[in-house]
Amino acid sequence: MAKQRVVILFGGASSEHSISCATAGGVLSAINRNKYEVIPVGITRDGIFVPAVDDSTKWTLTEGELPSVQFEGKTVIWPTGGSKELKVQDSKGITSLGNVDVVFPVLHGPNGEDGTMQGFLELHNLPYVGNGVFASAAGMDKEFSKALFIAAGLPVTPHVVITKDSWLGDPESTLEKVKALGSLPLFVKPARAGSSIGVSKVKDMADFASALEVAFAQDSKVTVEKGLVGREVECAVLSKLGGGAPRVSVAGEIVVRSGEFYDFDAKYRNDAAELICPAALSADELLEMQALARRAFNALGCFGLARADFFLTKDGFFVNELNLMPGFTPISMYPKCWEASGVTYPELIDNLIQLALERN
Repeated sequence: MAKQRVVILFGGASSEHSISCATAGGVLSAINRNKYEVIPVGITRDGIFVPAVDDSTKWTLTEGELPSVQFEGKTVIWPTGGSKELKVQDSKGITSLGNVDVVFPVLHGPNGEDGTMQGFLELHNLPYVGNGVFASAAGMDKEFSKALFIAAGLPVTPHVVITKDSWLGDPESTLEKVKALGSLPLFVKPARAGSSIGVSKVKDMADFASALEVAFAQDSKVTVEKGLVGREVECAVLSKLGGGAPRVSVAGEIVVRSGEFYDFDAKYRNDAAELICPAALSADELLEMQALARRAFNALGCFGLARADFFLTKDGFFVNELNLMPGFTPISMYPKCWEASGVTYPELIDNLIQLALERN
């Protein structure tokens, strides 16, 4: 039986470019090569599609320089007009990479995870792994995802939304909205970014304006969230082949050992945080969390995968956000939760690819 041909698409014009490369490295190392023929395609920071090296070690996060996709004279040409054939162009002409069965876009952040690439692939009539255009766009935007969660009756982290124009035009009214959240600390986050890039913890309102400046460097819209006292717990959601209610994994927990919060360095560059899976929850707590995760998944119209992030406080669970293309290295929480639930990393990748083909 012929192998199915899978494009692993990564990099991108996003502040999370290198994290996407690391995710691609994880997928490249684990995908079943007996079943799938892999075509790695990178996107440079300038948005150029290029053929990439099929070597997981090249894309791994290390202590030194973060991995990055570079243009080296060759560009990828996507199929048009009903064709499935992927091609490469360089100074010598055009060569074929063969027909594509499915694309696995492991892109993080704007211009990739936010519906942009999903729409691109749909225009090219190519099956792809993960969420569709609307869910991807809604999941990437903290303002709209929280609004949809609230509409679905889900408990959401108390927050306000601030645009750059409103802050510059009427800072006094903006501060009144923020003060209504209650006591400090506050978390100031770009509304459409991930990996904790541009996020600040504000413990003194004297630092609020500078935290906004950091966030506005990433996005023209930010969310300001009330800091909740509790545990950070997460679970993984996966659509079910053949339809039906999505599957939800056991819970994992993030324990920050040092630093103010689970920031970029704690996630990717040091040992400031520990990922514990399975988390120590009671049977009733786990069932409640899994039910909330399914409701959040359905509220955004998700398909394929998502990681559901919660705070567990004395007042119960609060939905923080859904990550619709979570980190996917072998040590990331999403595959760790599934492994603890009996689904291996290669099986998870296979399941996601088959879901994409089934949807198409």
